[in-house]
Amino acid sequence: MRRLLAHRNARLYIAGQTLSTFGDSALWLALGIWIKMLTGSASAAGLSIFMFALGTLGGPVGGALADRMRRRPLLIATNLATAALVVLLLPVHDQSQVWLIYVVMFGYGLSAGVLGPAQTALLQTMVPEELLGDANSAMQTAQWGLRLLTPLLGAGLLATFGATPVIIGDAVTFLVAVATLLALRVNEEQPTPSKQHWFAEAAAGARHIRATPALRQLAMAGALTAIAFGFSETALFAVVSDGLHRPDAFLGVLIFAQGAGAVAAGITAAALMRRLSEGLLVALALASSTVGFLLQTASSTPAALAGSALIGSSLPWINVGIMTLFQRRTPPELMGRTDAALGLALSTPQTIAIAVGAALIAVVDYRILLLAIASLAALASAYLFTRSEHRRSALSEPATAAADTAPQPQSPVAPR
Repeated sequence: MRRLLAHRNARLYIAGQTLSTFGDSALWLALGIWIKMLTGSASAAGLSIFMFALGTLGGPVGGALADRMRRRPLLIATNLATAALVVLLLPVHDQSQVWLIYVVMFGYGLSAGVLGPAQTALLQTMVPEELLGDANSAMQTAQWGLRLLTPLLGAGLLATFGATPVIIGDAVTFLVAVATLLALRVNEEQPTPSKQHWFAEAAAGARHIRATPALRQLAMAGALTAIAFGFSETALFAVVSDGLHRPDAFLGVLIFAQGAGAVAAGITAAALMRRLSEGLLVALALASSTVGFLLQTASSTPAALAGSALIGSSLPWINVGIMTLFQRRTPPELMGRTDAALGLALSTPQTIAIAVGAALIAVVDYRILLLAIASLAALASAYLFTRSEHRRSALSEPATAAADTAPQPQSPVAPR
């Protein structure tokens, strides 16, 4: 960690992205609670997350842009555009304007489809390979540390002053991210224009995942995880109202508990990953989330808080494990499209799960839904624990190793 903190670009980058995530998490939670307050419907609140996930389906285009353009200017432009988008929420005051929240969340998803691949690719080129795990772990720990404040801050500001301070605050964090990006000392060469068809080029990342067993297996386990967490987006509202019989704003307390668990886990992520492997770290995280979802079936505040903490502890391990292995096993010129392909493989089932979950919560007891969620997480965990590719560390495998065996782009291939 000391070597990482001595890296000027890494310090600036992590600080900027962490503050941006701080604003995002405060806004997303506040928007869900806001819609619930305006409409009285948990399904309507869950639909806001669905609209965001729907927007992220444009990720392959964002990944292609991240590999066709210099990453820093692309990130600056996208952050500025997203700040302007968030400001469109200011006129919303009653139930008849909820549609505008959905539009903004969809645009937010489109923005994430560009920001995610470009951020992952830029970090890969800025930080030495042996420090990637530490960098990803530091970002997760810092982001979740700030999220200890954002649930209470976002929900509190919304309840006391309305949505305006949360909206303006999120827009400002995007501007802070732009300032840190401008301060980076990065010399990026303009990528060589590709002669391939746009669709063939965009699909190269999917082919790379398919041709690399360890990455393919993580993507498959990640898809099951995405379905589980997609169902949980709406179920959490029901846990608060139907299980605990608490006001909607109590959701912020559960998210606070998630953040506490995530910070504790984030501190240990890099060290655990060096002792185990990226895949086993993810498997361990999924086992933790399984227990967490089961605890939330109890109509008990202490059990729900403990469950939230365990679910939170799984999140940085999942993110750090997946991101680090993908960065290690993907050549830089393919990183944006590979990250986008992974995002699509995760966001597509998650989007469907959020929509299905929002419908099911109106007719199915939330505890049954949580049992299904826990089963999916347990299945994904067991799958990774039994894969031989993840029983050894990938630290010694170069990022370009998998590229040598990957087939050359010829036609679009859907990721799986």
